[in-house]
Amino acid sequence: MKFASFTHQGLRAWGAITAGGVIDLSARHAAVWPTLRAVIEQGALPRLSDLSMGQNPDFAVSEIAYDIPITAPEKILCVGVNFPERNAEYRDGKENPPFMSLFPRFARSFTGHGQPLIRPPESQQLDYEGEVTIIIGKAGRRIAERDALGHIAALTLCNEGTIRDWVRHAKFNVTQGKNWDNSGAIGPWIVPYTDEAQLADIGLQTRVNGAVRQSDRTSRMMFGFRQIIAYISTFTTLVPGDVIVCGTPTGAGARFDPPIWLKPGDVVEVEADGIGILRNTIADEVL
Repeated sequence: MKFASFTHQGLRAWGAITAGGVIDLSARHAAVWPTLRAVIEQGALPRLSDLSMGQNPDFAVSEIAYDIPITAPEKILCVGVNFPERNAEYRDGKENPPFMSLFPRFARSFTGHGQPLIRPPESQQLDYEGEVTIIIGKAGRRIAERDALGHIAALTLCNEGTIRDWVRHAKFNVTQGKNWDNSGAIGPWIVPYTDEAQLADIGLQTRVNGAVRQSDRTSRMMFGFRQIIAYISTFTTLVPGDVIVCGTPTGAGARFDPPIWLKPGDVVEVEADGIGILRNTIADEVL
């Protein structure tokens, strides 16, 4: 079962996405669960799957505009340089690092599936980064690796769009290059997490205008899902609805010679086994 947040006829809602259309679960259960985050906070995703079975769709998928699945997460944290070839791209002679690189993103910097990623007038260096993303379902601090996967509620996808020259404005951080409004996307939906086999070896691919730019598997990540959750929860309490973006493979536009930046009219697709396809166009910001 796939669950999404969306806008329909000007109203924000959430529901199940099926082959036949959209089941508007918020129309049925908003008094109990006003958002998908509330569903996750109450550990109700399995129950929601049962409640969706046998329901007739309320409208076609073409009638909705996708939002990011968790519309108001407390935290969005991103893991940088988490595939071996990405580490080699830095050409600094260093082996795999002992600790992961992390940075925050704000919900406003992401848009939903089917919406354009926005290139700002301050820079033409808009780049793509396709990533598997986990949604936390159970709160925890100093979570042991052996227990970490039990804190996952669901999986989704991210195009962690980046304004490359702004990433390099400062000496020690990348925050300003990672948080332009609507520069990235999350979605289209969340897929409930069931067991470790579901995420152990996910094939991940990013395409630009149909051409494959990135391709790898989660089994090759330098820091696996257990490590990511354990490490992050050491310094901050993870809460239901938190979003963790787990790293992108080699092949971003910045690594071509010369670099290939995204431009208006381009179509970027991030696809992962068992999750789906996150698709976005590119547009210039309208001032």
